[in-house]
Amino acid sequence: MFERVTATGARRHLPRVAILVIVFLLIAVPFYVEAFWLQMGLFVFAAAIGAIGLNLLTGSTGQLSLAHAFFLAVGAYGYAYFSGSKTQIGGGVEVGGLELPALLAAVLAVALAGFAGLLFSPIASRLRGIYLGVASLSLVFIGQHILLNAQSVTGGFYGRNTAPFSLFGFSFTNEHPPLTVLNIDFGQRERLWYLGLGLLILCYLFAINLLRGRPGRALQTIRDSEIAAATMGVNVRAYKAAAFVMSSMYAGLAGVLVALAFQRPVPDYFSLSLSITYLAMIVIGGLGSVRGAVVGAAFVTALPQILTHYSSSLTFLAQPGESGVGAAEFANYSYGAAIVLVILVAPGGLAGVLSGRSGRAARARASVSGEPPGSTVTGPASPEGDSRQQHGPTGATSSVTRNKEAEHQ
Repeated sequence: MFERVTATGARRHLPRVAILVIVFLLIAVPFYVEAFWLQMGLFVFAAAIGAIGLNLLTGSTGQLSLAHAFFLAVGAYGYAYFSGSKTQIGGGVEVGGLELPALLAAVLAVALAGFAGLLFSPIASRLRGIYLGVASLSLVFIGQHILLNAQSVTGGFYGRNTAPFSLFGFSFTNEHPPLTVLNIDFGQRERLWYLGLGLLILCYLFAINLLRGRPGRALQTIRDSEIAAATMGVNVRAYKAAAFVMSSMYAGLAGVLVALAFQRPVPDYFSLSLSITYLAMIVIGGLGSVRGAVVGAAFVTALPQILTHYSSSLTFLAQPGESGVGAAEFANYSYGAAIVLVILVAPGGLAGVLSGRSGRAARARASVSGEPPGSTVTGPASPEGDSRQQHGPTGATSSVTRNKEAEHQ
């Protein structure tokens, strides 16, 4: 018995140790890799933050949203406007700006994205499923119209330049101030790498603690059954609205990072396909898992960039101007295949596969032991914020499991 408890505890702490190792490796990355990998890492960090926010809304609360691209655009252009100055860009378009400090501009951009989510939250709190998805889809089209026509703020089709980020006098640029660490010149990409990594860690920890606490359990109960949640005293509409606002703020922060990585955001990037890409991230990574959102974002974001970068060495990919399957098309096929495999073979997503806990194995273990899939004896929430409850065909908590737990108690 003692050996079994020891082994269970070791397995429980193994993911945390693996995460710490990955963090230390990411800290060392700028000392060994070329600029391409640093640039790709910035987009991965931004995508991971946005995916965590969408997973809080869709995976943990059960609210389908197709408006994530809109809130990323609010964050990106909000930062560009708040921190930028009045200047003239291509086509004779003149854009304005408030020239606020970069940190204040970033905070205001995230707050603006949250405010936009708050304005939509009354609709989000009353709708669910495909109806909410279709309603949120309208925000993407409205956003595209605004981005293309509000030229004094967004720059229209040409986009607008983004002011460099600075923190307490330290600028995340190539020269101000010059910085050399271990004979490595730390320019803009290296500095932004650590900024993005730090923000991702903070967002990751916040999401995990949120889902472990009472608000997280309330959100998961709403996902399983709104009637059961209301019966237990949960203010369903308030929590659904709060989840939408929180997801919007995560997307706004991701948009700020995207603006810093692009240095010139353009409207075409924040289209409907971006929202669908974020849905693919959380499905492939694992719905309801914070760790899965990060893994899915890394897979979906990095794959097309890696394929494009090494396309000349990959003979099965068509080069630009040639007929055949190019890097972008092959990446789309890979996403589709990954989604199908996840749904059929590993409902827990890549996070479940990497942790050695596939959906089929979890169900088999549950049928033998009477425990919920993926559960342990420690409580209702997993270290990465997964729900530990067993879900029946209707999504409600299994009464059989509750009765068995009551008998054991």
